Amino acid sequence: MDVTDRKILMQLQQNAKQNTKEIASKIGLSVTPTYERIKKLEQQEIIKSYVALVDRNKIGKELIAYCQVTLSKQQKKLADNFKKEILLLPDIMECHQVSGNFDYLLKIAVNDISSFHSFINEKLSIIDGISTIHSSFVLDSVKDTSAFNL
Repeated sequence: MDVTDRKILMQLQQNAKQNTKEIASKIGLSVTPTYERIKKLEQQEIIKSYVALVDRNKIGKELIAYCQVTLSKQQKKLADNFKKEILLLPDIMECHQVSGNFDYLLKIAVNDISSFHSFINEKLSIIDGISTIHSSFVLDSVKDTSAFNL
């Protein structure tokens, strides 16, 4: 991946609805090579998909929580089951296995505190092998981006 590919990726991260002609003019390349580079980035799965960034407040997802989850034992079977169950829960937006004092960090988006309480009690805490769940709530988002610095 060279400097031109990075410029293309920056443009797409800023606005994926741009057409190839618009991107080409902004990066100083003609349309055909720009198109070919975008297709190559897609084939290499550097570009994984094109998505719409939705304003969570306008769809009622007003509460974002981060949960630190610790499993009761460090066993592959337990971890595999946990991962399988997490994938079935659409309110979990992100799940990362991490190092440190807990095993997984979850990002959860729900309507309100009551919805979060129900989610924890009826969905998350019933997963076999969870020892502890510590939750923190987002009060203010100082920076919230999905774009990588290239």
